[in-house]
Amino acid sequence: MVILGIETSCDETSVAVVKNGREILSNIILSQDTLHRRFGGVVPEIACRAHLESITSIIDGALGDAKVKLGEIDAVAVVNTPGLIGALLIGVTAAKTLCVALNVPLIAVNHLHAHIYANSLEIDKIDYPTISLVVSGGHTTIFLSESETKHIPLGATIDDAAGEAFDKVSKILGLGYPGGPVIDRIARRGNPEAVMFPRSYLGKDSLDFSFSGLKTAVLYHCRGQDLKTTGLRKLPEREVADVAASFQEAVIDVLVDKLILASRMYNVRGIQLGGGVAANSRLRFKLEDKSKEIGIPLYCPSLRLCTDNAAMVAGLAYKMYLEGNVSGLDVEAVT
Repeated sequence: MVILGIETSCDETSVAVVKNGREILSNIILSQDTLHRRFGGVVPEIACRAHLESITSIIDGALGDAKVKLGEIDAVAVVNTPGLIGALLIGVTAAKTLCVALNVPLIAVNHLHAHIYANSLEIDKIDYPTISLVVSGGHTTIFLSESETKHIPLGATIDDAAGEAFDKVSKILGLGYPGGPVIDRIARRGNPEAVMFPRSYLGKDSLDFSFSGLKTAVLYHCRGQDLKTTGLRKLPEREVADVAASFQEAVIDVLVDKLILASRMYNVRGIQLGGGVAANSRLRFKLEDKSKEIGIPLYCPSLRLCTDNAAMVAGLAYKMYLEGNVSGLDVEAVT
């Protein structure tokens, strides 16, 4: 079964063609980083305009790369939630149009569930249940995953997502956008114990997250309680690296501790990671170490599948189709 997937939930326009849920025939991802960099974050209006301008050509490109004709598509999958409402609407509208033209089923996919499925694109067999963490610029959510298609939310951020905190701290440090990759790189030269930034655990056995206090602590550390000190650009490079490393360590300590707590609470058989921040080298290292310590496997997507991409959407849609989970043309985009 050949499924064409569309992903436009935020600032990547992606279209993929996937066969039988695992064989990636094509997976085109157009990043908008250069469009949003001057603003230090995603501007919804700019993101939507870029999706509109590129979606048709990217569909054509994905079909061309896959060497598949439109008439050979058996179903169309699209992310309809969660995300930026305008961006979602563009993908959903494109998917509906294709379904009407081709007379094929439409499968609406949850963006977060698709990030978890990215692991199944590369791993032959994952033993369920697992604890799954989707950590990105917009989301930090823990799920109890009972299967490839069934995910029960256990906790989420009550304020900033982890990736959002990386972007904001990067701006404080004058390091640019997006913040995740640059902080990951610079932190390797710093001392993660140089500054003891706070870790927010919220309460005993809580699986929710909060990163706004940590972000504020970095701001006060860099510019003083009265915020009169100018940015960190004038500070020595070593100090910038130390602050980046210390901030990163605080975020990752909380992510790892809560994942391990959840895995023990629910007696799962594995831990899955997904989302843009899943590419962070320190997070992957510490989780690998902890998973070995407690004796359960850790599943992480390759770096190319951590970012928003349509291959994970089309792959999950295949499993949903087998279960009879097909959407009507009245399906809506939902933030």
